[in-house]
Parts: sequence; structure tokens; C-alpha cells
Amino acid sequence: MPDLFDRLILLKQSPIFSMVMTDDLRVVAQAMEKQQYFADDCIFEIGDQGDHLYIIVSGKVGISLDSKSSDKSYIATLSPGDCFGEMNLLDDLPRSATAEVIEDTTLLSLEKTRLRGLIQSYPDMSVGMLRSLSLRLRDANQKLINGKSHA
Repeated sequence: MPDLFDRLILLKQSPIFSMVMTDDLRVVAQAMEKQQYFADDCIFEIGDQGDHLYIIVSGKVGISLDSKSSDKSYIATLSPGDCFGEMNLLDDLPRSATAEVIEDTTLLSLEKTRLRGLIQSYPDMSVGMLRSLSLRLRDANQKLINGKSHA
């Protein structure tokens, strides 16, 4: 189990929390819970109503656009430090993908109502999260633009 310092480093490297001030990250780090999954476990399926975001401590998670995939074709393979499941915490819509464990995995998870409570108590946290998400969206847009220019 990562100690507080390790959790802070992990959060600071994650796409959603990278722009959040370290003091605010301390409360996030303390609010997160450790979860263990084993190879071939399904963390959530497309269409599920989600209530947690996850950061990978160790292991690998595959993201697919199908419900539990028998052919194991993933649109993304996530590794330690990667974050997933965050969209539902912000938009309240069902999961847009399926997350399956590729190899035994340790995650830190944060429940939706807990995150929202933290944001209300530490409003600057939301500004940092929004900045991080905006940068992530810009990066995705740039990749689309670059992909079209090479086509």
C-alpha cells in the first residue's frame, strides 16, 4: 500500500490531478481507498452507472468499447499512474467504456460523493482539475488534427 508521499506523487503524475496544488492533493490522497483486482476481472462495463474514479498503482487495465470483451481488443492499455473512470464523476452519464484487468492490479479509488465534498471544501481543487482536463482535451484535439494531416 502506497504511503501518503507515494500517493501524492501518483496523484501529481495523473492526468486529472496534475494541476491541483499539493496541499489540496493531500486530502485527496487520504480519501482514496485501495482496491485489488485480478487478471480478467471486470472493473466496470460500458453502460454501467459509475461512482468511482481510479488511479493505477500497479498492474495493467484494458479499456474497450464493448461489454466484457472475449477477443481482448482494447482501445487503450493503462499502466501505473494512469487514471480512468473520471468522466462519470463529472457528467453523471453511464460509463462510456469497459475496464478489464489485464494483469493483477492495485488501484486507488475515489468515490463520487467524496470527491464532490472535497471540491466543496477545497474549491481551488476544482480549478486545478478543470485545467488538467482542459489540457487533456487540447492534447486529444491535437492528436486528431495531426492524424488528419497525415492521412
